[in-house]
Amino acid sequence: MSVRNSASNLARAGKDLAAEWEEVQQHWRDAKSREFAEEYLDELPDRITQAIAAMGEVESILRKVRDDCE
Repeated sequence: MSVRNSASNLARAGKDLAAEWEEVQQHWRDAKSREFAEEYLDELPDRITQAIAAMGEVESILRKVRDDCE
């Protein structure tokens, strides 16, 4: 699997998780749900964005290595 495909899969999984969480919040709206969101979910979009950016950098490095080896 390519780095680009992995980054795309990560972005899609983040969107899927956000959609599922919205659905869960329709039924789970107490202090524990807010605590769960704060602990596990609130930072996730930024972390995913950072990971995808890093994956882009890795892909560029790998492309350069391949080009240099040819």
